[in-house]
Amino acid sequence: MFRHKIITILLFATAVSLGAPASASATEQHDLTEETSFFERYTNSAQDLILKGLELVGINYRRGGTDPEKGLDCSGFVQVVFRDAVGKLLPRTAKEQSQVGDAVDKKELKPGDLVFFNTMRRAFSHVGIYLGDNRFMHAPRTGAEVRVEDMSQSYWVKRYNGARRILER
Repeated sequence: MFRHKIITILLFATAVSLGAPASASATEQHDLTEETSFFERYTNSAQDLILKGLELVGINYRRGGTDPEKGLDCSGFVQVVFRDAVGKLLPRTAKEQSQVGDAVDKKELKPGDLVFFNTMRRAFSHVGIYLGDNRFMHAPRTGAEVRVEDMSQSYWVKRYNGARRILER
C-alpha cells in the first residue's frame, strides 16, 4: 500500500513536471499535489537520496548486509543510498557514520540528514535517513524490511542520539 502510494505520487509529480494531463480524481489530485509540494522542497541531491532510498523500501534486513540483492543492515542501507544516489562513499558502521559531516540540531533537520539512535544499549548503534515531517527511512532489524517510520513514536524519541548533515546545502 505505502509503496503503491509513493509510486503514484512520483508518477504524478513526473507527469505534472512534463505537462502531461493527470488522470487522477480531484481528491487524489489534491492529495498528490500536497505530496508533490512537500517533495519539491528537497534539494536535488536530497531528492536523489530519497528516491534511491524509497526504491529500497521492502528489502529484507540482513545483519552486516551491504547488497540489496542479499539484504541490508541500517548502515549498509545508508551506504548504498549515498553511493548510488550522490556518489558519496560513507564508512561502514553507524558509529563511524556518526563522525562524518556536520552535527545538526534536531530542530534543524533537513531531508537527507542522517539520524542516529541507541538501539543496542550503545550510542550511535542505529542510523537512518531523515525524510522530513519527523519521518525517516531505515533498515530496522532482523526479520523486518527497509521502511519509513515516524521519529515522534516514543520508541525513537527515547533512543535519539543526534544527526549529521552530509550533503552540502
